[in-house]
This record gives sequence, structure tokens and C-alpha cells, in this order.
Amino acid sequence: MSSDGFHVHGPHDHELEHAAQGAHGKDAGHESSGGMIAQIAVVTAIIATVGAIFSYMGGATQANAGPYKNNAAIKKTEASNQWNFFQAKSTKQSLAELARDIAPDDKKVGYQTKIDRYEKEKNDIMKDAEKLEAEATTWDKSSDEQMHQHHRWAQATTVLQVSIALAAIALLTRKRWMEYAMFALAGIGVVVGALASLHI
Repeated sequence: MSSDGFHVHGPHDHELEHAAQGAHGKDAGHESSGGMIAQIAVVTAIIATVGAIFSYMGGATQANAGPYKNNAAIKKTEASNQWNFFQAKSTKQSLAELARDIAPDDKKVGYQTKIDRYEKEKNDIMKDAEKLEAEATTWDKSSDEQMHQHHRWAQATTVLQVSIALAAIALLTRKRWMEYAMFALAGIGVVVGALASLHI
């Protein structure tokens, strides 16, 4: 704990600091090792920054998916209400048709007017219900797209985190193949992040 308060290290920060301090104490014969340490330290910082951006984007897309799904549910409920209203009008129209068929001739015109009105109202209600269903489908699709994108961002972030872990191992073991594996995973993570940004 410093005089200013707590200082919390990341999972690889301590190793990077230790390795960097060790590099200063090496003689000229170990310059390549010091170069490797410096290179890994810089690349790790870049990977961590990109990973933080990917993590933020993943959180943002997940946050968007929830309200979109809620909007879809609201539109579905409104469409269901419209279809219930449509059914009520259909029932009234059927009763009016029955009344017209059994009514005396002088009453038939009045019932036919009601039937015509119900038919027009039903058509208007049906258009509203279909419009609401289309809006619900659009919101559902948008929510699914956001969740797919969220999963892509999460995959990219995870790969970059593994890459950072490999960087720490490379610093400990001084193994070049571990450094190459770190670069390879970092590249894969960036590619997956690019897919996420392209909605693929």
C-alpha cells in the first residue's frame, strides 16, 4: 500500500515490472532478452487497450439487446390486443349478419349498414395488428443481432486475455515460441473483433 492509498496490480503487471527491472540489470550479452521483454511489454499494453475497447463494445451491445427485446414484447402484446379487438368485431359482424337474415325486410338495411361498418373497422384493425407484428419482428431481429455481436465481442476479448496470459508466460520462460503464440492469438482476437464490428 502506498501513501496515496491502495495500488492494485493487473494479472500480468507485476511480472512485467519485474522483468523490466531485471532487463536493466543484465549485461550487454543479454540485450536480445531485454529487447524481447520490452517488445512484449509494449505489445501487451496495446493488446490490453484493444481488449478494453472490445469489452466495452460487448457490454454496449448486450445492454442494447435487452431494451430491443422488451420493445418486441410490447409490440407483440399490442398486436395481440388488436387481434382480440378484430375478433370482437368479427363476432359483432356475425351477429349482425344473423339478425339481418332473420329480420323483416324493412330492418335488413339497418343491419347491413352495421355489417358494412364492422367490415371496414375489421380491415383497419387488421392493418394495425399486422403493422405491430412487423414492428415486433424487427425489434426481435435487432435484439438477436445485438446478442450475436455481443458474443463476437466477448470471444475477441477472451482471446486477447489469453494472449496477455501467454505474454506473462513468455516473460517468465523467455521462450520465443510462447511470444509467437501470443502474437498469433492477439491477431486472432483482432480478427474476431473486426468480425464483430462488421456484424458477421
